[in-house]
Amino acid sequence: MAAAVQDDGINPWRTFASDFAEKKLAVLGLIVFVALIAAAIFAPWITPQNPYDLNQIDFLDGRLEPGSVGSQITYWLGTDDQGRDLLSGIFYGLRTSLAVGAASTLIALVLGGALGLFAAYFGGRVDTLIMRIADLQLSFPAILIALILVSALGQGVDKVIISLVAVQWAYYARTIRGTALVERRKEYVEAATCLAISHRRIVFKHLMPNCTPPLIVVGTVQVAHAISLEATLSFLGIGVPITEPSLGLLIKNGFDYMLSGDYWVSFYPGLALLITIVSINLVGDQLRDVLNPRLKK
Repeated sequence: MAAAVQDDGINPWRTFASDFAEKKLAVLGLIVFVALIAAAIFAPWITPQNPYDLNQIDFLDGRLEPGSVGSQITYWLGTDDQGRDLLSGIFYGLRTSLAVGAASTLIALVLGGALGLFAAYFGGRVDTLIMRIADLQLSFPAILIALILVSALGQGVDKVIISLVAVQWAYYARTIRGTALVERRKEYVEAATCLAISHRRIVFKHLMPNCTPPLIVVGTVQVAHAISLEATLSFLGIGVPITEPSLGLLIKNGFDYMLSGDYWVSFYPGLALLITIVSINLVGDQLRDVLNPRLKK
């Protein structure tokens, strides 16, 4: 019998997939999100031009053209104020936005998860110190902390990621601490302690695997939050530099042209950002229902 199949013959992955597929909107969100990831990865091969290659841009005659299908180049969504194909810009912008969101979420999850586990397991002063720092960080709006850090560190994808990690880690620390406090009182942890197993092994091999489902749910939602924060910082002009493609920068570049009737320059990148965030939230919402048995009907 395969290792993935439990003793009673039930495949947990098949059960998970079946439960997840119960909500059609979540399945649609997953399909859309996977399609967006594929578009971002394969952007250099599926877009009509590289919007950041000066040799492929028509600065004089190609500016602010509405969506059309030409004989040589197809501009489905039109061009921006610099003559760049907007669809290509969106796909390239997705690469940066998704990479920043995924990287910052992963780093914050590992950092915050480890701190939350240590706080719950050791308790006492360690717990008090970590949680008070987390409470202090959560008492301020996330965008305010990100603005201060990016302003201090300067522009750059790496600077944005560092700022988003500083904003996000406390969510994971508090989430996993609450779960770990419950797991810490269970018999398997007490048995491991009586057997004189090292603290590191108890925390990472026994305690952590039973605390990961809530982290998966929070992490999924925080990816969307990180993407929206990055877009906000870039829209304000202090996020990624202008040489890097980003949905926030595309929205900013076209914002001044909306009043003159060239709405597509800002509208379509904003729509792409909205679709990305909504699809991620649909997946995260269903993951919460599936991974938390108390929420199942």
